[in-house]
Amino acid sequence: MKLYLTILLFFTICLSAFSQATVDTNQHITPGRTNSPKQQKKPYVIMISVDGMRYDYMDRYKANHLLALSNAGVRAESMIPSYPSVTFPNHYTLVTGLYPSHHGISQNDFYAPVRQQFYGMSKKDIVKDSSWYGGTPLWVLAEQQKMLTASYYWVASEAAIKGVNLSYYYKYNTKTPIESRIQTVVNWLKLPPEKRPHLITFYFPEVDHDGHTYGPESEETKKSVQFIDESVYKLTQAVKATGLDVNFILVSDHGMTKVDREHPINLPVADSTKFKVSGDGILVEWYANNKTDIEPAYQKLKREAVGYDVYLKKDMPARLHFGTADDWHNTIGDILLIPIWPKIFQYGTHKINIGWHGFDPYVVKDMHATFIAWGPAFNQHLKIPAFQNVDVFPVVTRILGLNYSEKIDGTNATADKILMK
Repeated sequence: MKLYLTILLFFTICLSAFSQATVDTNQHITPGRTNSPKQQKKPYVIMISVDGMRYDYMDRYKANHLLALSNAGVRAESMIPSYPSVTFPNHYTLVTGLYPSHHGISQNDFYAPVRQQFYGMSKKDIVKDSSWYGGTPLWVLAEQQKMLTASYYWVASEAAIKGVNLSYYYKYNTKTPIESRIQTVVNWLKLPPEKRPHLITFYFPEVDHDGHTYGPESEETKKSVQFIDESVYKLTQAVKATGLDVNFILVSDHGMTKVDREHPINLPVADSTKFKVSGDGILVEWYANNKTDIEPAYQKLKREAVGYDVYLKKDMPARLHFGTADDWHNTIGDILLIPIWPKIFQYGTHKINIGWHGFDPYVVKDMHATFIAWGPAFNQHLKIPAFQNVDVFPVVTRILGLNYSEKIDGTNATADKILMK
């Protein structure tokens, strides 16, 4: 009997140790949250972002699972990113329905004269500071209306915007295996109805990374697209096994293009006593300490410009929503230097990658992104023309039955086309 009890105690200790070892200590859970009885009856949306997934990659690289899912549901000819066509501004646009100049994250890196501070996507404390983010992200809107949300990475998902965090979220890292991330989504969907998130965001970085490093037409980028294809298929199968009818929206923030890195443009040097400078190889912004210095510097730059355009903020093309009238948060430079595709600036000592994005999406089609969607809320076997990414926000709010009163830039035009009546 003593031997039996000893063996039983040993296995109990081992099981307890195993359970503790498998606790997900990386997940942040906001305590005290529950879905209201009304929200428990609402549909589910998983919004997937594949960073840098150009509009034509599915066909080019034979992403057969994604093609089948899009053929069964909805596929846009392309989705037009907001300017500049880079990661942080467009991810935040997708969840707010606002242009970058309107929600405040106008570039991956920029200067805010009023704050006398630089925002940078690699500055972790800055990225988590909610005071930088305007608008109301989908997850904040949902949580305000007693609907739980979760995120396995998305720009701004770590910040308590308007004092609200998601119910479940992770700090960004690239080391978690895809199988673990898929299992986490399944675990969320298996929670009791009062604890189950109805909006989940999910992010893939691989295609963007390889598109930059090896170019959009490389074997490495092809393999990354095929990795996404297999991973999304595994995710859909795992979600299907939960028995829930889930709606999927797969988007990208921008496309990718090959640039002329053999002949980069030497970046004009600003007088540091007169201007602060921010930007990268595809958009450089000069912020004047004294407004009287703007015109002389602008005229000099215009005379010397070869391979790039120079704009005063007030003269930026209206289609870009990136000029004086749109600068709601005073984060756009007084003078903007923009290389003419496929040219690019040699910015400091930074390595010039083969692939880049950030160009005007109305001039460079390679900037266009991917949009496909499937699930019970969507029409079937539908192809639609290109549309602006600000329209994604109203699609999600309509599926989830979320009310919003703030002004956004998106319209209901796309939702009217793609959602079941």
